[in-house]
Amino acid sequence: MIKVVYRGKAWELKAGMTARAAIKKVGLDPESVLVVRDGELVTDDTILKDGDEVRLIAVISGGAENCFHRKRYPER
Repeated sequence: MIKVVYRGKAWELKAGMTARAAIKKVGLDPESVLVVRDGELVTDDTILKDGDEVRLIAVISGGAENCFHRKRYPER
């Protein structure tokens, strides 16, 4: 079994699936999260093995208008 953790929720799934398949299995969009195993970012085609615990981290994006640099130096 593998353990998938996201925002305080946890799921146990069968080992042997890709990280992408695990993301879909728990009902999330694979494009909206990053997968971290043992503190290391892994790709979505990584095969998850028995005993793995992965954390899903939400991807946050913002435009240039939200950039600290632009707010501090608007003339650039």
